[in-house]
Amino acid sequence: MAAASDTSTTVFRALADPTRRAVLEHLSRAPASVGELAQPFDMALPSFMQHLKVLEASGLVRSRKTGRVRTYRIAPAPLRDAEDWLARQRSVWERRLDQFDAYVTALQEDRP
Repeated sequence: MAAASDTSTTVFRALADPTRRAVLEHLSRAPASVGELAQPFDMALPSFMQHLKVLEASGLVRSRKTGRVRTYRIAPAPLRDAEDWLARQRSVWERRLDQFDAYVTALQEDRP
């Protein structure tokens, strides 16, 4: 379970940054070159490349170099794993809230 937990930590850390989330949104529409991905951001290319490295290390994107152009594409499997984890957490909390609601309702009904 430690390996899965490490993967989840890496994925959520990558998703924590708004620049990286914007890159993923862009890549969800189509693969793109580094230049295309960097264009909307007001930052130096080496700084932007660090974001791409984090995304690639997390497994959220993959890159391929053809000639002088490196193209990135989204890798959906880690996103599905994160979604599955969130769904399990939602289920736990919904169950707990239902139990709490039942408890509060019972307390209110027992009041004179």
